[in-house]
Amino acid sequence: MFEGFIFDVEGTLLDSVSENQRSLQDALEKSGYRVPIQTLRLYSGLDGDQTLQLVVPDASDRERIAILEDRREIYERDYLPSVRPLEGAREAIRSLAKRGRRVVLATDCKGASFKRYMALLDAADYITATACGDDLEHGKPDPRLVGVALRKLGIAASQAVMVGDTPYDAEAGIEAGAKAAGVLTGGFSEAVLEEAGCFAVASDLRALLPNLLSGLGNGGPNQSDWLRSA
Repeated sequence: MFEGFIFDVEGTLLDSVSENQRSLQDALEKSGYRVPIQTLRLYSGLDGDQTLQLVVPDASDRERIAILEDRREIYERDYLPSVRPLEGAREAIRSLAKRGRRVVLATDCKGASFKRYMALLDAADYITATACGDDLEHGKPDPRLVGVALRKLGIAASQAVMVGDTPYDAEAGIEAGAKAAGVLTGGFSEAVLEEAGCFAVASDLRALLPNLLSGLGNGGPNQSDWLRSA
């Protein structure tokens, strides 16, 4: 049974995956690079600079910085207003907090996007702390952001689980010493998330909640039975 829960934000709590992909595609096209959206989906959730090194390997360091800055501006202007919370996200956080568990949000987003996300979730009363791009520049799968989250939780890594929608979330959590669980709302398959190390995978947070509460894998308790007995 876990005492602390570290939640990824984009794609896990908020429906923003396609918006992020399209804003990056727009920024790449502005710099003269045409990258299929199917290619960008492969790296959804990966650190932005690492993504660019993979999809436009000939781009210079300065060019990658400019593309990422363009992506941020395009995203905040054209896509952020349409982002909405995923169904059941706030309720899952609330349910964990009401049972005495600690919740931290861990995301490399910052600034206007992060403020907007917090307002959309409307769950500040149930969140112990946040670890965001303002705390650390390194995105997942680098484990340092999860490490910051663990320090803010104030518990041992073995008592915490990283909850995300991409294999990079899982890799970051496991590398930091925590467990990992996944949801399918980011577009990655159950097989991919399990291969990355997730002990449990579900369609969304509402379906994953029994696993988070029990600490059991996908062969664990029936959702409705567990929620009735918890």
